Amino acid sequence: MRDPHDMFRPLHYEDQRRPLPDARTLPAWCYTSEAFHRRERERIFLHAWQFVGRADELASPGDYRCIETAGGSVVVLRDQEGIIRAFANTCRHRGARLLEGTGARERIVCPYHGWTYALNGALRAAPQMQRTRNFDRGRYGLAPLRVEAWQGFVFVSFDPDIAPLSEYYGDLFERYASYRFDEMVLTRRRRYDLACNWKLLIENAHEAYHTGVVHSASLGEQHAEVLETRGNWEALFHPLETSVAVLPGESTAFPHIAGLSDDLAGGTYFTLLYPNAHFACVQDCMWWMTFIPTGAQRCIGEVGFCFPRSTVARADFDDVVRRYYHRWDVSIDEDNATGERQQEGLRSALRTPGPYSHTEEVVYRFAKWLLDHVLDEAREAERMSA
Repeated sequence: MRDPHDMFRPLHYEDQRRPLPDARTLPAWCYTSEAFHRRERERIFLHAWQFVGRADELASPGDYRCIETAGGSVVVLRDQEGIIRAFANTCRHRGARLLEGTGARERIVCPYHGWTYALNGALRAAPQMQRTRNFDRGRYGLAPLRVEAWQGFVFVSFDPDIAPLSEYYGDLFERYASYRFDEMVLTRRRRYDLACNWKLLIENAHEAYHTGVVHSASLGEQHAEVLETRGNWEALFHPLETSVAVLPGESTAFPHIAGLSDDLAGGTYFTLLYPNAHFACVQDCMWWMTFIPTGAQRCIGEVGFCFPRSTVARADFDDVVRRYYHRWDVSIDEDNATGERQQEGLRSALRTPGPYSHTEEVVYRFAKWLLDHVLDEAREAERMSA
């Protein structure tokens, strides 16, 4: 189906708004259109909290990490006072990208003309600018982003007026408190460059419908219940008293998190943190995934694996953790391949929206959340009343 010129009119999405048993999936253009991708960037990603990593990745003053986001590259760092900050990764002079990868710096020096910034973003040196009329270094510090952390997880936002993180995610923090994420450390991080729309992988991570097919030779079939939540998050609960962080039949060996509440100890919570992060919270560890759109049909996947410090300190950690990494690598590769296969199918000229299974409720909720943010609802109401 061709993209309509007015694809943001709500009338195109009446089938997506129906109750789940009658609803249809999003039109193909939501995954293939560059115009739709730009609208998501403008209305969602530039006004949401975006998860970018762990505070323990920035252990010492001067440590930094460059993070790709839908709003461009961001430098997340720990300054000389120990404060975690985030800045757009662009020089205030001619826009050159300032840093790459990860590392440690006492200051940030532009590789193009040598403009130099302190770790708090202030411009400290600007060579050859003495003849520029009314030049004021104080006006040309790095462009900051909002930064907040929860239990060691770091989030940034391009919107200076966004609600606090605790308000944005509603009851998430209270309900997940006994995981004691602040006592965890990141032990491994991987990046994937993927030929598919970011939403396909977020959707895949939050339904168990596919597991008996895509993961038939690895994880096997799973069953999950939808959790009722308050705030910008969703969760699927997979009831199982043993950890799903290793392949079926393999021993976990790592102890459960001390003090875990009864409800959290009863299974795994596959959690969607809007707009684009996934936290898999298990009895003995957690892993996170975030999918960053780089175009309508491409994205970057970032995956991190976290364990309690007490577990990492075990003498057998390096040997046992291989089972966990193996499980994750196998399942993630299977899911990534499925996302790219879906993208290929969505390019068909004959693709039309399909029905949902009752097992895809979070995917359905995600679609409605997305439409709430990208459509011209108010403008359409004015048009209809005119």
